[in-house]
Amino acid sequence: MYQSLWKISFLVIFCIGCANNEKPSPLPYYNSPDFNPQFLIPPKANNLITHHIDKIDVVDQGGQPIITEDLKGKIHIANFFFTRCAIICPPMMQNLKSIVNEFSNDSSIIFLSYSVTPWSDSVATLKNYVTENKFNFKNWHLCTGNTASIYTLARRYYFAEESLGYSRDSTEFLHTEHVLLIDPELRIRGIYNASLKLEMEQLTKDIYILKNEY
Repeated sequence: MYQSLWKISFLVIFCIGCANNEKPSPLPYYNSPDFNPQFLIPPKANNLITHHIDKIDVVDQGGQPIITEDLKGKIHIANFFFTRCAIICPPMMQNLKSIVNEFSNDSSIIFLSYSVTPWSDSVATLKNYVTENKFNFKNWHLCTGNTASIYTLARRYYFAEESLGYSRDSTEFLHTEHVLLIDPELRIRGIYNASLKLEMEQLTKDIYILKNEY
């Protein structure tokens, strides 16, 4: 009897929730560097998710400045690389290239690849790298700037190295295969390993899910 009552109660609650469109987003929200996923109804996320990407102040391969305000209202995907990297970065960037190509004509999506060796990756160096690797997409920005600012941005805002990297000194070398999916309100919605094609395929699916959310 009690089992039947429980099932009836669950169905009533579920149906009421559906009627009010109170369904948690299929994509989690991440509010801390431990990447504990929170599946929330989007309106509630506005109050419960306090972490946002901020302090972006870089220039891309064309010398174009990019600041936080430029990304508000857009989905963006971020990763970290350097042009002289010979092992991890080439396959990571090639995997990312296929995703950029998928959304190359979508002005609502921006891809940001931050150099972790900005002292050697000048605007001219990045421009040559883009040309050599055929990364010429209007919505893919390879970025350079102040080293301390980029490292702080990576660790304190993108949580690029998860909890391990959050407490590291900004002078310690940053190298990560992580790609982050950020929603138009600058909240972290996904983390993926860019060296794994399966995870990058999932990123593509999740971008479409996030597009449908807005």
